[in-house]
Formats: sequence, structure tokens, C-alpha cells
Amino acid sequence: MRRIRETDATQNTVVMVQVENEIGMIPDSRDRSAVANESYSAPVPAELITYLERNLESLAPEMRSLWAARGYKTRGTWEEVFGRGVASDEIFTAWHFARFTERVTKAGKAEYPIPMFVNAALIRPGYLPGQYPSGGPLPHLIDVWRAGAPSIDFLSPDIYFQNFAEWTRRYDKPGNAFFLPEAGPFPNVPVNMLYAVGQHNAIGVSPFAIESLQDPLAGQLAAAYDLLAQLEPLIVANQGRGGIAGLLSEGPEQRQPQRLLLNGYALNITYDKATDASTPPPLSGGLVIASAADEFVIAGTGMTITFEPDSPGPPAVGLLTVEEGKFAEGRWIAGRRLNGDQTHQGRHVRINAGRFEIQKLKLYRYS
Repeated sequence: MRRIRETDATQNTVVMVQVENEIGMIPDSRDRSAVANESYSAPVPAELITYLERNLESLAPEMRSLWAARGYKTRGTWEEVFGRGVASDEIFTAWHFARFTERVTKAGKAEYPIPMFVNAALIRPGYLPGQYPSGGPLPHLIDVWRAGAPSIDFLSPDIYFQNFAEWTRRYDKPGNAFFLPEAGPFPNVPVNMLYAVGQHNAIGVSPFAIESLQDPLAGQLAAAYDLLAQLEPLIVANQGRGGIAGLLSEGPEQRQPQRLLLNGYALNITYDKATDASTPPPLSGGLVIASAADEFVIAGTGMTITFEPDSPGPPAVGLLTVEEGKFAEGRWIAGRRLNGDQTHQGRHVRINAGRFEIQKLKLYRYS
């Protein structure tokens, strides 16, 4: 960190630092050396107990359930407070990994105090502690890490699984900026990226091995980044203020339109699906921004959206205007204005699969 300060404090090329990479314990749930066993048999540190007491209502469900099963004990060994088994082992491991990382982070920030974070390798379904990098900043251990490493600015997931929306939700917590340092370079990563920015106020998304991607994914990813670049002023103005949302299917089991309440309207989003079982589903997803009263900006691909009222007034909603276009330095440059053939006679907004684009629309209410 001293070297970075000496060479980069003026240009600020390095904007944040990942202190550890996918820290965790394998192939056991905890260290079983003599010194570790002695520590495991000692009382749980008061700093951790105090944190859990102060944040009881917001604890991760797994942490609260485990602690509740032991009567919310505030004194005792790790097994007395959290029970006997691999879950208690992992909490013990997480605490000591967090304390070590805290020492490293404080030393680094003493030289150059820029934001610092730690990422986690996530859990494969059915795996137990010791079968994955246990004790890292995983969703069920976030409270341990926050208590043990308060100098870390945020905790991040590396997502290499298809249930993208589920994992992102688990890291969207008050006081934890959402950043995705690694995302599997799967075909759906371009729409996942738009969703993370819109739904979880992501400050960044980094597809792994991006320099090695080939078309068509490379071109699709470039198109998604282009949309984010155009929308940056609108995104920054609306993130964290309730004026932006991500659009992403939860999977093939989602058969009914997704319903989203925004800006006084209910949006019903239908995502494009595969035409038959032998073909992969098309890319489908994006984000929506409430840019003004009765006005939305929609960006992405492969979606159809209808609108209903969600505020007092006339019961029906119509499309006043729907425009394709682009943003340049925050200014909307309208292209084609869509007519009834493109909007199903004014009943829906549609972004066709196979292209990433922005549409700006105005609504009106009528009886």
C-alpha cells in the first residue's frame, strides 16, 4: 500500500484493493492443531458476542437460528454458544480469518486508506464446511466478518453458479456496497451485469477472463457495457433512491410475468424463452429507470413489459410515446419513434432478443 501511494496517489489508477482472495479452510471445517484446539475451548470473544447482541434483528438467518438454539448465550466456549458440529467449527474459523484480515487491512490503510474488500468462493449445493473454502465472507457468516474485520469496507461474492439473482440478494445488505469481483463468463453474464447494477446498486461487475472471451459473448458483453456507459448519469442519480430496478428471470420455472412496482406503476415483465427444448434460451434481462413522472428508460434485451396503475387516478394506462435512441453525455438523442405495430397497438413495450438497446417511454392514465 505504501508503494501504491508513492506511485499512484495523484492519478488514482488503483481505486480499491482486494485484501484476500477467496480465503477459506479446506479440507476440514477448522484447524485442529494444539493451539487451535486450545482457542476453540476458550470463551467466545466478547467483541463477537457484543456485535451479535447489538445486531440481533438483522443477523443472517443461519447465524441467528444457530445462536437461538443455544438460548442466545453470551458466555461460554464456541460449542457452548453455537453448539457442537461443523457449523460451530466454521464460525470459529471465520472469526480468526476475519481477525487476521483485519490486521492486514489496518496496516495497509495506515499507509494508504483507499477502500478495501474481501471476496468469497461460494458454496456448491449440498457441500458442508470443509468441502468448500469454509470460514470466508459467505452470506451466513457476514456477521462474523463484520464483527471481526470492521476495517473492511465491503464483502463480495464470486458468482460461478446459475442462480445469479439468489446470490446477489444475499449480499445486498445495508452498509455493504455490492461489488462483483468475479462472475462466471456464462452466456447470461451481460444481462446479469445489467441486473446487478439496477437491482442491487452494484458499483462494479467483473466477468472472469474477460480478455479471453469470444463472439458472440464478447460482442454481447461489449453492448451491455455500452448501455451502462450511456446510462451512467441516470444510474448514479437513481441508485439507492428507489428509482431504478434490475430485470432478470429467476429461471425456467418462472412462468408468470415478473411484477415490479416503480414510480407509481406496476410493471409486468415477460422474459424471452427458448422456442424448444433443444435450443438454449435467448439472452433476456436488463434494467429500468424512472427518469421522470410517468416516464421510464428501459435498457436490455429480450423482454416485453406491460403497465398498470399503482397509485390513485384513472384505472387504465396507455403508451403516450415510445422511442428508441441513445444517450450522449447524459442527453437523450431520440431515434425511431415506435408505432402501434411495434407496441402491440399501445399495449406493451418490447425489446427484441439478439440486440441490446435503450427505449424511453412516456405513459398516460385514462378511464
